[in-house]
Amino acid sequence: MQHEPLLRRVKAFFTPGTLDRYLIAQVIPPFLVALCVVMTALLLERLLVLFNLLAAGNNHLGTFIELLGTLLPHYLGLAIPAALCVSVFSVIRRMSQNEEIDAITSSGISLVRITRPFILLGGLLGFLSFLLYGFVQPHARYDFREAFYVASHTGWAPRLQSRMFASPSGHLTLVADHVDHAGSNLRKVFIRDTSDHQERDITAARGHIRLASDSSAVEIDLEDGTIVTDNGKGVPTLTTFDHATRTLTEASHLSPFRQRGEDERELTSPELVNRLIDRDPAISRPHMRSEVHFRLARSLTIPFIPVLAAALAIMRKRQRGSAGLIIAFIVMVGFDHLLQFGHSMVATKKTTLLIIWGPAFTFIIACSLLLLYKAGVLQGLKAQWNSRKRAALRQSGAES
Repeated sequence: MQHEPLLRRVKAFFTPGTLDRYLIAQVIPPFLVALCVVMTALLLERLLVLFNLLAAGNNHLGTFIELLGTLLPHYLGLAIPAALCVSVFSVIRRMSQNEEIDAITSSGISLVRITRPFILLGGLLGFLSFLLYGFVQPHARYDFREAFYVASHTGWAPRLQSRMFASPSGHLTLVADHVDHAGSNLRKVFIRDTSDHQERDITAARGHIRLASDSSAVEIDLEDGTIVTDNGKGVPTLTTFDHATRTLTEASHLSPFRQRGEDERELTSPELVNRLIDRDPAISRPHMRSEVHFRLARSLTIPFIPVLAAALAIMRKRQRGSAGLIIAFIVMVGFDHLLQFGHSMVATKKTTLLIIWGPAFTFIIACSLLLLYKAGVLQGLKAQWNSRKRAALRQSGAES
């Protein structure tokens, strides 16, 4: 029975009220829009690299989509904190400009209470980010490296130049009068094939080198050509064709990609903990320990991002604009770089874990104090302290 009031308060804290539902409904649309925009911005640079790989290696579109899919979890982990900050900032700033914040606080509801649903949303996203960092990203990182390895090494990667002979295999020689910059489109093609104990001399007006649909071989599509076949037993035969496909080289020689787990970032969080306990010598112990604490620190600080955004979004009366969003962006980027630096120092220099948790706790405390300051809680506490101090002085003077 003694714990009933506490349980009731905890239940009331996590039970959304009318105000909570209103604020969550306001923040979800901008969060989704910001998430899509940030994801697109982060993927643009990598998209160019993948497009170059697709063109240079003559890979089909499925390879590009597979590589792009394996990148999404990594960039999602970066986009969630940024989208959460932007969405909460935009909602609080709009409510502040429209004097909704004043109307709510005049009814006795504090700014801290207004921020509560955003903090709970941040806690949910922090838990999902922990699962993303610790379970999804390790597998996705390995899948990307494996797919990139296959795309880069499958078949014969042509590096043809105009009027230069190339030998994709021991029995095949290829030359063309003109080759484009990508090395896949050819004009006036000549191929000498000595397989099957006979000689085939092939000429064609045009040729296009591509990867087979199942990635099993590199093929060349030929147009408007002739084939002279000489088996050494009689008169050579002549065949003309409008379209023909020849295999340049098979891809069966590609060795399988390595097993997952040679890099600590490819291990899930339970696997990292187990290897730390077992003292697995395959990966450096400082690297594994640093990776575990880095994931935890990033996840635990996400619920405090709405605290920072809400505090910086509150505007003074008759203030037209402020640099709150820019300051939030600088703080978050700087904090992320500090975490990355601490992660690297712990892994390579074997320094103390405080270099990771120090910035994390500083970020948490600074965001909380800033919100309490904007909510007037610190000023109230200071006024109470001064009032008690004056009362104590008056009482001591009266006693004397």
